[in-house]
Amino acid sequence: MTRLPLTGGCNCGAVRYEVSAPLVAASYCHCRRCQRRSGAAASPNAHPAPGAFRIVAGEDRLRAWKPEVGGEKWFCGDCGSSLFGRNPSHADPIGIRMGTFDEDPGIRPSVRQFVSSAAPWEAIPDDGLPRHAESRHADG
Repeated sequence: MTRLPLTGGCNCGAVRYEVSAPLVAASYCHCRRCQRRSGAAASPNAHPAPGAFRIVAGEDRLRAWKPEVGGEKWFCGDCGSSLFGRNPSHADPIGIRMGTFDEDPGIRPSVRQFVSSAAPWEAIPDDGLPRHAESRHADG
């Protein structure tokens, strides 16, 4: 069992966060924005229960890209580490970048989304996870 609170942060240590309740879901995103943001073919994200995620240090160091369409992308303004995304219109509005946890978060991605945008240079593994051409959320 994973110990709570879960903790994590950026590469330089300026921004730290904690999650006070078990994570409710995790997903892979194959959208073009996540590819450009991460430099990888897919981005694994963990989704906390409402109110369970909070910044505990370095809130003043956080920067965000808030595109006109889609969720906000939050990162450390010092080292550039991508930490989480936020989209208030979704049932699970926070997506924590799984590589930023200090330890195993105790959850594994169970779905893939935006596979219509999958990188041509890396095949999606045949892992049996449900695949959504676009958003896994009914509202997009």
